[in-house]
Amino acid sequence: MSVSIFNTKEVQEFLSLASGLTQTAGNDRTKAIVHRLLSDLFKAIDDLNITSDEYWAGVAYVNQLGARSEAGLLSPGLGLDRFLDMRMDAEDEALGIANPTPRTIEGPLYVAGAPEANGFARLDDGKDTAGHTLIMHGTVRGADGKPLPNAKVEVWHANTKGFYSHFDPTGEQQAFNMRRTIMTNAQGGYKFQSIVPVGYGCPPDGPTQALLNQLGRHGNRPAHIHLFVTAPGHRKLTTQINIDGDPLVNDDFAYATRDGLVPPLVERTDEASIKEHGLNGPFAEISFDITLSALVNGVDNQLVDRPRLAA
Repeated sequence: MSVSIFNTKEVQEFLSLASGLTQTAGNDRTKAIVHRLLSDLFKAIDDLNITSDEYWAGVAYVNQLGARSEAGLLSPGLGLDRFLDMRMDAEDEALGIANPTPRTIEGPLYVAGAPEANGFARLDDGKDTAGHTLIMHGTVRGADGKPLPNAKVEVWHANTKGFYSHFDPTGEQQAFNMRRTIMTNAQGGYKFQSIVPVGYGCPPDGPTQALLNQLGRHGNRPAHIHLFVTAPGHRKLTTQINIDGDPLVNDDFAYATRDGLVPPLVERTDEASIKEHGLNGPFAEISFDITLSALVNGVDNQLVDRPRLAA
């Protein structure tokens, strides 16, 4: 039997009680958020006739998600990270702010404190023998279009097994492998040598993939490279590029692909290019220029404060 009690006086008064709205102590913002979320959940139970068995299966799922530390993985998989970016885009549009280099999701695998270099950095340690050498470079420009010396470009990406250092279950990678902080040179340029990353998927036995299976969705990402870019007087840019030619470049389970973030990957085999970059053989090259946006009334109005690993 399906019953509907959400709109009754008893339930509405109970929601206020459970959310702390009847208490003088506590945090008003927290109370408002909890009241709204509880209300939506109560109404969903009513509208969808969610059974007690289904509810407690959900509680067990949340416990599994926490035990596997996959909340940060499920969030982009359900489009929540992308939705937050959509809201920031809408705020910028309302303010008349252009973002020549689009933002996109951060992901859960950043680690603060990567070694710093000036102008150029070698990201990989050379031990991933399956890797194909990559040279990526570009110019960071300010909101006025001029090159920005001493801008900070933080870069991180996965190896050819799809694992990131500090999160690699094989234990093969040393700290900060394929992670660096590059300060742009006097011409606003940055450059790094690494290997072309590969895409990866959610752990097949984990709760994120289990839910995606129920939704009839895959849990795979195309190969990509993450970037944080900061400079005085400008808002921090959180973005990533997808590797051109990856079969999933437009089918990312985390919804991070955006126009302008799939720069061409060019294979270089000529001796002049190889010699120019001080290499011994063919390599892949990506050119990716970055333009930052100015602070809003002196403030980075979209700076995101979230838990991040520091090593």
